[in-house]
Amino acid sequence: MADVKRGYVRPLDLKNGRVDLTHGSGGRAMVQLISELFAHHLGNEYLGQGNDGAVLPAPVLDGKPARIVMSTDSHVVSPLFFPGGDIGCLSVHGTVNDVAVMGATPLYLAAGFILEEGFALADLARIVESMAEAARMAGVPVVTGDTKVVERGKGDGVFITTTAVGVLPEGLELGGSRARPGDVVLVSGSMGDHGVAIMSQRENLSFDAPIVSDTAALNGLIAAMLATGTDIRCLRDPTRGGLAATLNEIAGQSGVGMMLQESAIPVKPVVAAACELLGLDPLNVANEGKLIAICASADAPKLLAAMRAHPLGHDAALIGELTADAHHFVQLSTAFGGRRIVDWLASDQLPRIC
Repeated sequence: MADVKRGYVRPLDLKNGRVDLTHGSGGRAMVQLISELFAHHLGNEYLGQGNDGAVLPAPVLDGKPARIVMSTDSHVVSPLFFPGGDIGCLSVHGTVNDVAVMGATPLYLAAGFILEEGFALADLARIVESMAEAARMAGVPVVTGDTKVVERGKGDGVFITTTAVGVLPEGLELGGSRARPGDVVLVSGSMGDHGVAIMSQRENLSFDAPIVSDTAALNGLIAAMLATGTDIRCLRDPTRGGLAATLNEIAGQSGVGMMLQESAIPVKPVVAAACELLGLDPLNVANEGKLIAICASADAPKLLAAMRAHPLGHDAALIGELTADAHHFVQLSTAFGGRRIVDWLASDQLPRIC
């Protein structure tokens, strides 16, 4: 707690201190938390304006006016820290990716924190530092934000809501309704890493090889893909519901079917083993650093080569093709020569994974 006697404010004890209600009261303690922790790590010229909102320059891309793309996402992952990441970097990656898969260049982030009384300041500092590093690596600064504190027992440590704003050039249109029969489905890498990393942590499971979340900002990979000039119909990041939910959504939007090849879908052996142990299907498990691309068949080799040349796409694969199907079924040709429907989940298989 801040010591405000005679105008003196004791520095935050980031090693042993705890969040208390004064940190959300609007007084000196709240200003101190913002200045010594959030602004210290996330500071930039826009956040430094110190007003209720950030004044940003008009969107321009390559010297031309551009359209604005905006997305918001709330993050309630449990546990807060997991192999390969934490709620801080995840809150940046998830929202940056939602803008990037629209074909837009993410420019700015806003962040809202809901903190629970008693939450360790050391853990909060670790989260904010991770968030700052993720924003720096993605090239997308946090320019405005808000902090609220709730009573002990009324939250779960920390929840983070982030909003991203990006710019989209005229003439570029990506969307789930643009896929056509004859197009192909590409993925940027192995499926299920994030969700299985979370579940393994929750269940205290250990494996011969570590299972690490794939959480990452995809805007660099997407920029490289767009630079190829190939005919990309749609980009998506298969988060909650995994590959299965995302492809079913696209199939419904475009009015097409899909035929996937099980042997072509990259799944790490340790993830496959963990899914078998936990009774999960890797195709239903969330990813936080992978993307799906639907493109014209003729452009697939060029696009696949560009994806594999990028660090976040070196395991990219072509996993299926789109078909004319009035029922909009997503089907899987299995390794044993059979077929099965890849359907939506009827309920939430893995709650609080992002």
